Amino acid sequence: MMKIYICPKCGWVRMVSRRSDVECHKCGEKHMRVTNLDFNKYTEMSEQERQDYVDGWMYIHNRKK
Repeated sequence: MMKIYICPKCGWVRMVSRRSDVECHKCGEKHMRVTNLDFNKYTEMSEQERQDYVDGWMYIHNRKK
């Protein structure tokens, strides 16, 4: 099953099927986070919708506590 991972540092998105330890090839972050985004939904999204998802995810998950 394909899972969608996102980098908490730079927001780069990666699709992975069998790995649970996923690194970012854009910024080098060692631990990307799995999203709750369904693979089929992700593939149907436009580039703008994908960017909006990343922007929202980064805002929510990187807020100062």
